[in-house]
Amino acid sequence: MLNTMGNKEALLEALDYEHHWNGLSTPMREDAQVLSPEEKIQKIRGHFQEIMETLGMDLNDENLQDTPNRVAKMFVNEVFKGLNPDNKPEIKLFNNKYKYKEMLVERDITVYSYCEHHFVPIIGKAHIAYISSGHVIGLSKINRLVEYYAKRPQVQERLNEQIAKALKEVLKTDDVAVVIDAEHLCVKSRGIQDTASSTVTASYHGKFKDPEVRKEFLHYVNLK
Repeated sequence: MLNTMGNKEALLEALDYEHHWNGLSTPMREDAQVLSPEEKIQKIRGHFQEIMETLGMDLNDENLQDTPNRVAKMFVNEVFKGLNPDNKPEIKLFNNKYKYKEMLVERDITVYSYCEHHFVPIIGKAHIAYISSGHVIGLSKINRLVEYYAKRPQVQERLNEQIAKALKEVLKTDDVAVVIDAEHLCVKSRGIQDTASSTVTASYHGKFKDPEVRKEFLHYVNLK
């Protein structure tokens, strides 16, 4: 458990705050990790029970009586586990012994996040590419990084940039591209209720700022 009386900068770093990063960090309080996961579950359980009771639900019903506990555990251990820096994946670099100098593309990575405005799902795909500067990472680690940043209340633009920044730092190269194509249930299930639209965000760095390199990448992921 973190000591909130310690050095502020060290605390922010331990909490994975990217506090120097032009406002692209996930908005969190400095004491975000003071409570243990178990303590957070206990508090959320009580609050969600109150919400259900306020809505008029009968928690004595066998289908509802354990719902507050299920929701609390889901929030902490599953859908928002990316808020806990202890869950950030450890990624090992390997030498690019094959001397592969072209882009490596991993497409159709599942994105399952939650809109921070209404706490409803954002569901889509991420397409990622990088050009090695001498190192590579295991393919599954790209998926794990996407999942880590997706598992928190999000805005798609921020999610896109957080993934790109993390990949650049891990791979020690600026030659990274990230495109996300996702559907927002805050658009589909409420408000305008448009079930046909999706949102595309893109982040191009290094060599991917070259229109021809970018065109090659988009060809591989079948996007115009």
